[in-house]
Amino acid sequence: MDHEHQGNLLILNATMVLPEGTMIGDLRVENGMITDIAKGGGLEAMPDEHIIDATGLHLLPGAIDPQVHFREPGQPEREDLGSGSAAAVSGGITSFLDMPNNNPAITNLEGMQMKLDSAAVKCVNNYGFFIGATPTNLSDLQEAVGTPNAPIAIPGICGIKVFMGSSTGTLLVNEREALNTIFASTGGLIAVHAEDEDRLNERYPDFKDRTDMAAHAEWRDDVTALLATQLAVELAETHHHRLHILHLTSGLEADWLADRTTLPGTADGRAIITTEVLPQHLTFTDVDVEKEGVRLKMNPPIRYQEDYDILWRRIHDGTIQCIATDHAPHTLEAKAAGFPAAPSGMPGVGTSLPVMLTHAHKGRCTIEDVVRWMSTNVAVCYNMEKKGQLLAGYDADLVLVDMSNEVLVEDKNAWSRVGWSPFRGQELVGWPIVTIVGGVPVFERTSATGQKGQLLVEPGQTGKPIRMTPWK
Repeated sequence: MDHEHQGNLLILNATMVLPEGTMIGDLRVENGMITDIAKGGGLEAMPDEHIIDATGLHLLPGAIDPQVHFREPGQPEREDLGSGSAAAVSGGITSFLDMPNNNPAITNLEGMQMKLDSAAVKCVNNYGFFIGATPTNLSDLQEAVGTPNAPIAIPGICGIKVFMGSSTGTLLVNEREALNTIFASTGGLIAVHAEDEDRLNERYPDFKDRTDMAAHAEWRDDVTALLATQLAVELAETHHHRLHILHLTSGLEADWLADRTTLPGTADGRAIITTEVLPQHLTFTDVDVEKEGVRLKMNPPIRYQEDYDILWRRIHDGTIQCIATDHAPHTLEAKAAGFPAAPSGMPGVGTSLPVMLTHAHKGRCTIEDVVRWMSTNVAVCYNMEKKGQLLAGYDADLVLVDMSNEVLVEDKNAWSRVGWSPFRGQELVGWPIVTIVGGVPVFERTSATGQKGQLLVEPGQTGKPIRMTPWK
């Protein structure tokens, strides 16, 4: 693509998923911003525009993934910000929020700045980062997100991550007193990994000699998750603190949260509490875990048919607001250690949009639902400015997907550095044909490139720190 066109784009004849409905038409981008949407078409090309004929393709706002582990600094054999960002745009993800459980853990502004600087030179999409909470880094957290009366929002910093259970290194905060201090004394958003560490520890002796994968979900049961979720909600309500509960996995929690979560803007003076679910928990059950083994080992675990059914019901009724991947790559070599030694986690950014659009294709939800769960609501949950919808004046972070062509997931096509997918063997529709960041096509998948596709830009050429309004 020639660079005088950069950020100026005309997309013709697309099936556009607009806030008010889906219709065929044209969309114009100038200097990286959506400026004109013509329902029914009719926009005339201007001399400085890159033109894409999108006949037969759906145009969606780019997906926003609010939970990834891109492993930088410290574990480049699994991923870094460059490889993770490339994998994300291959899956139509134009913005991501990355977690602080790195090596070393990212617990102060200096570490955050290091990641922001690295993202600026390596990433090809938009980025934001969580700062990690420890039992003793309150002043560092306040420097990054402010205090309850004076919240601050630094571009590219999205909130505080708290591991209530199951963290490595210094990032475990499981004592009520330390948690209470964080909720009482910080501004911004707190996102929690909710598993009860004490219950995990006390149940461990009963499971430690098991070598069957089924033991994982039995040990880390739904009560373990619920106890931590209940504590986080109690603290959020007590201190009126913005709370996001990460990777909800159990029907027990989803039902308990039913009248407690709400999108920002509809909280009526209550604490704003939101939650997310992962494509894996909307696709797999213990039956798949038995078949695929440690590839599907993660924390919190993939559970049972009943959990699957309730999670689907609760994302439809709005109890669950959005979808994330928890992209947490490990090498197949590490996974080969088998259960229980194999590490927990799996890659996800390259497949999340096709997985969800395939659910839509099969009638479990609609394409409009997927846009709401993977774009619009994520932007709302994080106060992201000008993201997540096809609207004039919004950032031109876009993806064109093909809903008519089923393609098999194969490990060899994975962009993640670990080179495998938990969805191998599945036939999916909705693969991105072009991914666009700030009006610039960054990735394409054509008959010439083959299913893996190709990057169209250099590292650091596209993508910016995400701007988020401070939480009042």
